[in-house]
Amino acid sequence: MRETVSRSVVQGLSGWGKALAAVILATFLLGYPFVFTGPFPQHLMIRIFLFAALAQAWNILGGYCGQISLGHAVFFGIGAYTSTLLLIHWKLSPWLGMAAGVLLSAIATLLIGYPTFRLGGHYFAIATIAVGEIARVLVTNWPFAGGAVGLYVPLLPEGLRTFEFHTTKVPYYYISLLLLLAVTATTWLLERSRAGYYFRAIKADPDAARSLGIPIHRYKLLALLISGAFTAMGGTFYAQYVLYIDPESVLPLMLSVIICLVAVLGGVGTLWGPLLGALVLIPLSEGTRVYLAGMGGAGRAFDLIVYGALIVLMSVFEPTGLIGLWRRIQRALEVRVSYARLAAARRGEQAVRGPGGE
Repeated sequence: MRETVSRSVVQGLSGWGKALAAVILATFLLGYPFVFTGPFPQHLMIRIFLFAALAQAWNILGGYCGQISLGHAVFFGIGAYTSTLLLIHWKLSPWLGMAAGVLLSAIATLLIGYPTFRLGGHYFAIATIAVGEIARVLVTNWPFAGGAVGLYVPLLPEGLRTFEFHTTKVPYYYISLLLLLAVTATTWLLERSRAGYYFRAIKADPDAARSLGIPIHRYKLLALLISGAFTAMGGTFYAQYVLYIDPESVLPLMLSVIICLVAVLGGVGTLWGPLLGALVLIPLSEGTRVYLAGMGGAGRAFDLIVYGALIVLMSVFEPTGLIGLWRRIQRALEVRVSYARLAAARRGEQAVRGPGGE
């Protein structure tokens, strides 16, 4: 009875601790741009939010469904180019352009998914690389989309309606945070839904999932549809944030690789893994770009060397990523606490019994 009461007390304290941590985190995120008012700290957090959202979107397909895509830049480019072209040629709001980008990404899902999902393992990954490179070459040679020169987003009056803010980065900060919260909430709901269980079954053993009556192609397309939609939203946000796009910035293979690496380093198939990966990799990338830029090119691509080293180390020592490392540390701490409590209990028993053990 005493053990049951103590366990319930511990669980209650743990619940209060989580609630307090959530309040502290929310306060930090909401107040960050007013504490760190410099352009670089705000830009860094915007980049972290954006790539965490992109990695979380990739995680739905690659982490939960087991389909390793290296062509997600296609959806990113669709979102960026759709909103920009609609604004330039038809004066449509970037918010409507974002919705149109999501619709076009759904169409691209059908065109890409049906043929490529018949491939398995590394063949699917190679096919997505080919799709991404084909899209980049087509846009590079398409004059309507600016070709290799790219497109400048027209400067409009500052405001939420026009999705342009020229004097401050704070609105971009909160919009990118909302995007991250939206994709994370969607992932959390998917984890607990029938589709999420089907995704994990497909990842574990597609043949067994098929034998149980799970329409694996339909659910693979669903995972790609959700993943591509959020990635296209990220593309529109990037276009409005930078106000310039070209094939080398929104359709490169390296963008797809970095999105994948962020999720893999943090821990694929987990809710918090992509966020941890972005918290580590994006500051490394931005730090090396800014602080090593004046070394005669010595800092160029240094972040990619760090990426590779981290991925190799995590693959050897902790294949489940940073989230797996955190769980291992957590288990080790729990074991040490349990041993400490057991030792304290034994000392207490010995003190009660006395020197003679009675």
